[in-house]
Amino acid sequence: MYAVIQTGGKQYRVAPGQTIEVEKLPGDAGTQVELGQVIAVVKDSDQLVAGPDLGDAKVTATIAGHGRGSKVVVFKFKCKKQYKRTIGHRQSYTRLKVDDIVI
Repeated sequence: MYAVIQTGGKQYRVAPGQTIEVEKLPGDAGTQVELGQVIAVVKDSDQLVAGPDLGDAKVTATIAGHGRGSKVVVFKFKCKKQYKRTIGHRQSYTRLKVDDIVI
């Protein structure tokens, strides 16, 4: 069984026991989180449940920790104008361990 969820403007395919990294969520490590935006669920018999058939489906997960991604360098340049800017960015994330998919 697996589900497709939406959090932080992105969609993820999750299964029980899986660990994923999503956009930063509030809460401390060890806290249980309910992810309510479930788009689709595929049961063990390859039966797809989506749309209004889902009802109050949700995915429960535990926050395993927080972190920051690797640095992305942004370099701006305009030729013949002596314009150069270098900026770095590190995105924060939350590591989740998926516990259960409740339909």
